[in-house]
Amino acid sequence: MATTQPIRSQKEIDNLKEYFLKKGEIRNYVLVTMGLNTALRISDLLELSWKDVWNFSGNCFKKYISLIEQKTKKSQMIYLNQTCTQALQCLRDSMSEEITAENYIFQSRIGNNQHIGRNRAYVLIKKAWADLGYEGNISCHSLRKSFGYHAWHNGVSPAVIMNIYNHSSMEVTKRYLSIAQDDKDDVYRNMDL
Repeated sequence: MATTQPIRSQKEIDNLKEYFLKKGEIRNYVLVTMGLNTALRISDLLELSWKDVWNFSGNCFKKYISLIEQKTKKSQMIYLNQTCTQALQCLRDSMSEEITAENYIFQSRIGNNQHIGRNRAYVLIKKAWADLGYEGNISCHSLRKSFGYHAWHNGVSPAVIMNIYNHSSMEVTKRYLSIAQDDKDDVYRNMDL
């Protein structure tokens, strides 16, 4: 089985998000946007409800998502950046029913207040990737890996990325960064000592 890869190209990221917007699939657009910008595992992302991102008494978005990760059982505080809040606002604006604190953000059309499943999220992302004509082994986990890959390319220390991911070792984080030959070539190309 091939290893899931990050989405290395900003253009491919933009096209993936735009794919869902053009189809009017705002929930799926927000899913991809949140996955890319929070580095949450899909299991944690799908469990988010509106109370995790919206301050109902203040009628505004919260600054942080605060949660206990399902896999690691570690506490996590994630800053909600402007890209996330704009996407979430787009979803709020598109919803016809009243939003309550307990409503899942990524509602399934099946059942009452159920979120979409991991398999459904996987199928949505794989189909969009294929429809866009892109190659590579992309899945829900690619969103999480893309966060680290782009953070690393923007100069964020691997130690900080390791902490964000709640990884137990730098070796795991290195695998997540999916450093490819072209990344190494760029280092050599730009080295001028």
